[in-house]
Formats: sequence, C-alpha cells, structure tokens
Amino acid sequence: MRNLMVVNHPLIQHKLSILRNKDTGPKEFRELTREITLLLTYEATRHLPTYETKIETPLCATTGKMIEDKKVTVVPILRAGLGMVEGVLSLMPNASVGFVGLYRDPQTIRPVEYYCKLPKLNDNEIFVLDPMLATGFSSAVAIDMVKKAGGKRISLMCLIAAPEGVKEIVNTHPDVRIFTASLDERLNDHAYILPGLGDAGDRLYRTK
Repeated sequence: MRNLMVVNHPLIQHKLSILRNKDTGPKEFRELTREITLLLTYEATRHLPTYETKIETPLCATTGKMIEDKKVTVVPILRAGLGMVEGVLSLMPNASVGFVGLYRDPQTIRPVEYYCKLPKLNDNEIFVLDPMLATGFSSAVAIDMVKKAGGKRISLMCLIAAPEGVKEIVNTHPDVRIFTASLDERLNDHAYILPGLGDAGDRLYRTK
C-alpha cells in the first residue's frame, strides 16, 4: 500500500510477539514499547538530511556527517503515544515535543479533542506517534491539527496497524508516510485491532 512501510526486522518481530502476549506486565510493556519505537525510528529517519562537519579523531582530522535534530518535532497522541516518546528522544535528544490529546467517543468511535500544545514547527520533520492505528480517525485528526499549525513534513509511527486505519490515512493524508511494526488482519466489531495487543494505554499505565 502506498506510503506504508512495515518494518519487519527480526528484532522488532521478536519484541512485538512479547508485547502482544496478554501475560506481559506494564513494566515490560513500557520497555518493549520504547525499544520497538527506537527500532522503528531508525527506519523512519532514513530520509533525514545530513550536513558535513569537521572532526578530530585520535589519529587525524576528517569529515563526518550529522543530522540537525533540533529541526525534528515529535507529537505523541495522548495518552498511549507517550509510551513511544522516549524511544524517539533516545536517538534524537534535541527534538522538540508537542502534544495532542484525543479520546474515542464510545458511541460514535470518533475522536474528541481535549488538548493541543505544539511548538513552532517551521520546516521541521514531524513524527506523530500513535501506538495503535485502528480506524485511523484519531491519527487523521492529529495530523490535521499539526498541518493547521504549519507542519508539512509529517510521518506517522505506530506499533501495529489495521488495514482500515492505513486506508483512512492514505485517503485523508496521502502525503504522510506510515511506519509500523505490523499490518494486522482487521478491526473487530468494537473497532479494536485483531490480533492486536489489547488497549495500549491501559497496558502501559495499568488502568484496567
């Protein structure tokens, strides 16, 4: 599917299998979320520009390449997206962080906005973080909000995705790249991903 990158590295698949397991507790779930996000970030940042810099090794002078991570913005969708932030910042510690708060209305399954705080986006590379791309409605609304704030270069990172969610993003935001560890089978009657991993927010923060 256009603009979809499924990162099926053996390390990611190994960690994702443990993450899915219903017996995996919140501590390990948080650690695995961070680690999988870190590995996804490696792929999602392949397109970042580099600049040359002069450095001195212990033996001689040479030229190296670096990225400008101050021109990167991370936008987690509250609350589950918070679990992915550390994985990105461990690789790009100077990135700015914005926050979008959305919850799913149980009757309509549509997202309801309750919070938005974004830094100046300028021409930054922007990574929207949403562990579960289910219907895609929340991610699409979050991307709308980022675009309204001036964001242009946007990627969406999620742990797992449903075909329905991917289709929603491709249709509403065809310019956005999607990076995920797995494209799962489908949504169930309650719009949860199958086989999925349950509710990421509840498992991260032990709220059920």
